[in-house]
Amino acid sequence: MAPEHPLRGRARSAPEAPGVYRFLAADGEVLYVGKARILRRRVLSYFTKGELPERTRRLMERARGLDFTVTSSEVEALILENTLIKRHKPPYNVLLRDDKTYPYIRVTTGEQWPRVELTRRVRDDGHRYFGPYMGQRMARRLMELARTRFQVRTCRMEIDGKLSRPCLYYNMGACLAPCVEGLTTPEAYREAVEELELFLSGRHRELLPRLETAMWRAAEHQEYEHAARYRDLLAVVRRLAEPQNVELPGRRDADVLAVFSDGENATVCVLPYRGGSLVDKRELHFEGIGDVPAAELLASFIAQFYEANPAVPARIDTAVALDEDDRLLTAAFLSEKRGRLVEIAAPRRGPRARRVELARANARAAFELRFRAALARGEALGRRIAEALGLDEPVHTIECFDISHASGKDTTASCVVWERGRMAKKRYRSFNIRGLDGVDDFAAVAEAVTRRYRRLRDEGGELPDLVLIDGGAGQLNAAMAALDALGLQLDLAALAKREELLHLPGREEPLRLDPSDPAHLVFRQIRDEAHRFAVSRHRRRRRKRNLATELLEIPGIGPGRARTLLTRFGSLRAVRNATEDELRRALGPRLGSQVWRHFHGK
Repeated sequence: MAPEHPLRGRARSAPEAPGVYRFLAADGEVLYVGKARILRRRVLSYFTKGELPERTRRLMERARGLDFTVTSSEVEALILENTLIKRHKPPYNVLLRDDKTYPYIRVTTGEQWPRVELTRRVRDDGHRYFGPYMGQRMARRLMELARTRFQVRTCRMEIDGKLSRPCLYYNMGACLAPCVEGLTTPEAYREAVEELELFLSGRHRELLPRLETAMWRAAEHQEYEHAARYRDLLAVVRRLAEPQNVELPGRRDADVLAVFSDGENATVCVLPYRGGSLVDKRELHFEGIGDVPAAELLASFIAQFYEANPAVPARIDTAVALDEDDRLLTAAFLSEKRGRLVEIAAPRRGPRARRVELARANARAAFELRFRAALARGEALGRRIAEALGLDEPVHTIECFDISHASGKDTTASCVVWERGRMAKKRYRSFNIRGLDGVDDFAAVAEAVTRRYRRLRDEGGELPDLVLIDGGAGQLNAAMAALDALGLQLDLAALAKREELLHLPGREEPLRLDPSDPAHLVFRQIRDEAHRFAVSRHRRRRRKRNLATELLEIPGIGPGRARTLLTRFGSLRAVRNATEDELRRALGPRLGSQVWRHFHGK
C-alpha cells in the first residue's frame, strides 16, 4: 500500500501488545476485525510497498479509520475477535453464517412442572441442559424415551390443574398429565423428572435400583400398568448401561475438516468421529469471500465454529496445515474451552490422512452441488431471459424496484438483486422517499432509480444487465426518464401485477410470456421478492414514526428509554395498558408516573 495512505500514521501509533484491531469505513462501518500478537507489527504489514492480495487491496481502499483494543493475552484477543465479528459482521472477514449448533436437551427444572424439549442454545436460565448430541437422530431418540418411558411433559402449556381432561399424549402413555388435577401428584412427577435427569446424565447405576424399587412397589399395590412401565424402562436402561469397549488407540474423538474453493466461493466440510466412528456431517458454504487462502479460512472457521458449538473434540485434523502461530493459538483457545488438551494437526499418512481425504472429497462434492449446479442453471436462465426480451447478451444480473406506502405516507422503495440464478441479499438496498405530496408512484420510482444509479455511476460500481420495475407503462417511463437524465443506457422492463404483462421500451404492445416460461417465473420471483422487501422496510419506517409520535413526544423519553419500554412490555399497546406501578418499576418513580399520566390523563 502506498505510504500516503491516511491511516499509515495511525498504524505507527499502534501499541506493541496483543489485541484486536478494526478497520473502519468513512461512515464508521466496521470493515474488518483482526487479532495480533503484536498490534503495531500486524497493522503496519497492511502498508508495505509489496503487492497486496486483491481482497486486502479493496479493504484498504475503503478504510478510513483504525481502532485498537489491547488484551492481556493472545487467547483473549481471539475471543474478542470472534465476539466483534459476530456483532458487526464485517464484509471483509470470513463470516460463519450457519449458526446452527449441536442439539441439547433442556429440562426446565426452574418450573413447578418441568418439561423436556430440544434446543440448540444454552442459556443461563436456571434450567438443566444435557448434551451436546452429535446430530438430531440421537437427540430425538432420547426425547422419545423421555416421553414414552419417563412420561415427562413436552408441551408449553401453562399448568394450573383446571383442565377437565388430558390430551392424547396421556392416553398414549407419553405424559403424566399434570395439567389435570388428580391424574398425578407433585411428588410422583418430581420423581419422574429426577429419574429422567439421572438417565440423561448417564448415571445408570444410580437409576437402576430406583427403577427396580418403584417397579416392585407398584406391583405390591396392584398398579400393574405402572409396574409394566418401570419394567420396560429398566430393560432400556440396562441395555444402555452395558459395559462398553475401552477407548482403543486411534479411536479418540476427532473432527476432520477440509475446504474446497474456486477463488470466489468456498465450502468447508466437518466430519465428526466419536469413538472411532463417523457420526455426522456438516457442510458450510461461504459465498463471495474471494481468494482467501485455505489455511486462513480454516483458522477463522475453527475459532467461530467451536465458539458456537461446545462439543470440542480431543483432536482436530485439517486438510491443510495452519500457520504455526494460528495453530498454537487456536489449540490453546480450544483447550481452555474444553478443559483438556486439544491437538490440531494436518496428517499426511495413515488412517487419519485417509479421513482427511474423505473430508476433502465431501467438501468438493458439496461445493459442486451448491455452486456449480446453481451457476449452470443461472447461466441457462440468463440466456433464456435475453432470448425472451430480444437482448443481444445473456442476462447475469437483474435489479428490481418496488414502491410501498400507506396512502402516500412513509413511502419506501426497494431494490433487490438477482445474480446468476440466485437472490443476492447482501446487495439489497432500500430508499426512504421524501417530499412527495400524496400518492405518486411514478415520482417515487424516478427518485429511487436516480439515487441508485447515480451512486453506482459516480463510484464506478457494476451496473446491472437489466432493470425490472414493478408496475406498468407509467413506472417504466419514469425509470427511463431518470436513466436518461443520468446519461445511462440500461435495458429496462416493467412487470404489471394484474395480468403479468411485460412492458418494454419502444414497444407499444406489452409482452405476454407463457406462465410456465422460465424467464417469466424468474421475473415473478424477483418482483415478489422486491415487493416483500419494500413492504418490510415500509412497515419498519412506519413503526419508527409511530414510536416517535407515541413515545418520544413524552418529556423525558428519548430513543433509549423508548426501546427500554418496548423491550420490557412488548408493544405500544402494552405500554399504554401498563399500571402506574409497572411503569415506575421500569423507569423510576417520577418518569414512570409521568408516562402513566400521559396515556391516562386525569
